[in-house]
Amino acid sequence: MKAVVYKKYGPPQVAELAEVAKPVPKRNEVLVKVHASTVNRTDAGYRSAQYFISRFFTGLLRPKNQILGCEFAGCVEEIGAGVTLFEKGDRVFGFNDASAGGHAEFLTIAETDAITLIPKQLSYIAAAPIAEGAHYALGDIRAAGVTKGQLVLVNGATGAIGSAAVQLLKYFGATVTATCATKNKELVKSFGADHIIDYETSDFTNTEQKFDFIFDAVGKSSFKKCKPLLRKQGIYISTELGRYSANIFLALITPVFKGKKVMFPLPTMNKEVIQFLKDLVEKGSFVPVIDRIYNMEQIVEAYTYVESKQKVGNVVLQIVF
Repeated sequence: MKAVVYKKYGPPQVAELAEVAKPVPKRNEVLVKVHASTVNRTDAGYRSAQYFISRFFTGLLRPKNQILGCEFAGCVEEIGAGVTLFEKGDRVFGFNDASAGGHAEFLTIAETDAITLIPKQLSYIAAAPIAEGAHYALGDIRAAGVTKGQLVLVNGATGAIGSAAVQLLKYFGATVTATCATKNKELVKSFGADHIIDYETSDFTNTEQKFDFIFDAVGKSSFKKCKPLLRKQGIYISTELGRYSANIFLALITPVFKGKKVMFPLPTMNKEVIQFLKDLVEKGSFVPVIDRIYNMEQIVEAYTYVESKQKVGNVVLQIVF
């Protein structure tokens, strides 16, 4: 089968199209013929190993699993002898950042992992980007304990995580202030944002509004800058480690003091989360945003665009030959 592989860590150019062996499903696994995947921050981070700590999960000297693509949408081609949750022909989508495999014509995944049926109204292209950004956003929102009526600020509301965060926060009943570029204001309004701060003309840290939760979906702020904007028991979460990995240190220290604090929750993806996101899509409460669609031969361009930090929502990789 054809797949995008990377045999060493590095820039987008280390990813290349190659012929590899087709996987065989184990007793509890399904074989999925992949129709679409995404190229996202998770894939880019693993490929580049920008944060050395990621190598403890992906391989210290070289990648253990050479096919990335943590998100996928496709059709069940075969099922293992013990599989009961899926049948051949089922249209499915899912997420797997442990062994990935979405940047290939076929992948295997355990039926009990984060995989479920595609909502009937969605195409493979539309289903592929449901999970990655949304599960990061959901994990942080749940960790912050967001409840109806709370005031929340989302810094960077147009990426895969930020665009999902605004929609999920509205689902939970929060009042959302979101930052974005001038050209994206109408898009962010469509997510349900109550107030918008144009970062090209205003510095959100100058606002007089106080928030229960500040979520930096792009990792471009800091607790120091945002602390004055937090209410007495306010919470700050960033998707990045921060300068000198400060956010991890602050997440350990600030909870000791009864006041404003930093949290750095680890993301969790499982059957419950993927089903929850599916249900939200079916209700119309969450619509993943698609910026561009590339094919497998364009993988280097796709990675380059993702790492330009200019994308709005998600970049989809179409697996078609």
